[in-house]
Amino acid sequence: MKNLISRNNPKIKQIHHLLRQRKQRAETGLYVVEGIRHVGEACAAQATVEYICYAPEMLTSDFALQLVREQSDLGIHCYPVEKEVFADLSNKDNPQGILAVVHQPRWQLDNLSVDNFNWGVALVAPQDPGNIGSILRTIDAVGAHGLFLLDDPANSQFCADPYHPSSVRASMGAIFWYPVISTNFMDFVTWARDQGFHIYGTSAHASLDYRNVGKFESPLILLMGSEREGLTAEQSAACELLLRMPMKGRVTSLNLAVATGVMLYAISYNL
Repeated sequence: MKNLISRNNPKIKQIHHLLRQRKQRAETGLYVVEGIRHVGEACAAQATVEYICYAPEMLTSDFALQLVREQSDLGIHCYPVEKEVFADLSNKDNPQGILAVVHQPRWQLDNLSVDNFNWGVALVAPQDPGNIGSILRTIDAVGAHGLFLLDDPANSQFCADPYHPSSVRASMGAIFWYPVISTNFMDFVTWARDQGFHIYGTSAHASLDYRNVGKFESPLILLMGSEREGLTAEQSAACELLLRMPMKGRVTSLNLAVATGVMLYAISYNL
């Protein structure tokens, strides 16, 4: 197979657009996964891989080379790319020489129930895609079951893209194994109530310290507000219980991914 030398090759152009434009990811339903671990996890999770690009001069890992051979044998198109072209594509300072273009799974609320989703996280309009990926990684670590991303048009709050390269990278492969459901706040609340979920929220103004919850009732969803504003009054009203994370120093809040991680571990030990 000939090397994809030209930067004008349609697949090279497509990868550039997918890495840089949310609109392209949304319209095509594709996204880019880069790096040996991430591509390996995508394949292990049986994600729908459209094609793989790799740079033979960069790719020295036996595992990665075997991965390319295996995927090629399965009928996945694997295109060798010259080193300079791959370096121009890469989102990394030290690219490992492999990336995959993958189809986004189309999860819907109707796909989930207490039978296959017992507890997880809902984020209202997260703005940093890196936070989304980091929270997915923690969901995996604590044994939770997935993530809801909630637009709230009534309050002009909209989510970052979970398939942004920063989110995919920060998830460390967890994005391939767990449902990520993008929906709006009111539809989520209706679904959660119909399914009998307990919704726990966090607020700086809550009276109950999260450490003083004797037991978290399942099935449950941890609802986290936006990075800037937290939960609005309407969003707080949807919660069965609001919990406070005490701040002993001068800062008034934690990074969203850090706060969510603290809460997820607290819940995991008290379910």
